[in-house]
Amino acid sequence: MSSRTKRINGDARDFAEAALLAVAAQDTSAAAQRWLGSLRNERRMSPKTCEAYARDVAFFLAFLREHFGEAPKLAALAKLTPADVRAFLAHRRKQDVQPRTLVRSLAAARSFARFLEREGRGSVAALNAVRAPKIQKGLPRPLDAQSARALADPASRAHEEREPWVLARDAAVLSLLYGAGLRIAEALSLKRGEIPAPGTADTITVTGKGNKTRMVPLLPQITQAIADYIAICPFDLPKDEPVFRGEKGGPLSPRIVQLAMERMRGALGLPDSATPHALRHSFATHLLARGGDLRSIQELLGHASLATTQIYTQVDTTHLLEAYRAAHPRAR
Repeated sequence: MSSRTKRINGDARDFAEAALLAVAAQDTSAAAQRWLGSLRNERRMSPKTCEAYARDVAFFLAFLREHFGEAPKLAALAKLTPADVRAFLAHRRKQDVQPRTLVRSLAAARSFARFLEREGRGSVAALNAVRAPKIQKGLPRPLDAQSARALADPASRAHEEREPWVLARDAAVLSLLYGAGLRIAEALSLKRGEIPAPGTADTITVTGKGNKTRMVPLLPQITQAIADYIAICPFDLPKDEPVFRGEKGGPLSPRIVQLAMERMRGALGLPDSATPHALRHSFATHLLARGGDLRSIQELLGHASLATTQIYTQVDTTHLLEAYRAAHPRAR
């Protein structure tokens, strides 16, 4: 990771922590610092997760400061009622915060409360007395194999007035999402020294959520796509820094990949659901359709729970039923 990237990530984390400490009373701030330290050092949460948790609890404490008229002390937290927690959730809903974010906010507050209880600082029972908002789970919307391959083909963007190395870079990233099932953050965090040369290795080690590593097969076509990009990339690529670069030489932003997908789906006539993450869904769905077993797909995707992977069985069944209704005479 470059020094610039470390500085940006560090600034975001420091800002979130500073916001958290600024809205609480002194004893609560001190406890919050110890809690964040335990998340990093004992639970080994990723910096991004710690940053999100710090930000979520900062929102919670900021609301309580307005709610009570003073910075919340530990004693005040122990006296919270379920009505106070519901008021916080209602306040966040008025700010158009999505249910998924509300669930994470409540999880962060409960994590802080459990830490306080372990330290003997009292129990914040009200947080557990309130149900988390329900998240409506939609099925993943994968692409068909032909469309997925087209998105990862530089020739699909030949009409664009872009530098050849940029087109090769985007094709290599999208190949990793569809051909290896990587999350976009996993692909963009790959370092130059982690990329095997064509013909030298058929796997790659990926660091996923929670800093968990897994080994993923790498098809020769993907290795070659990355090698084609590296060969014409105009920037130096040190072994210990990200291999994918933006047009100014810094680490490639996920937003740039999303914009590339937007342009391509317009040119290819694909729906708005054709996002970078849809390529990962396509990877799993197409493997399952070809006889891949759930346990293997779970390992390839880096899912902590098999239940998360099982949703693709519903996707596959849905596609089968759609094909049946379209083709079988009895279905008409």
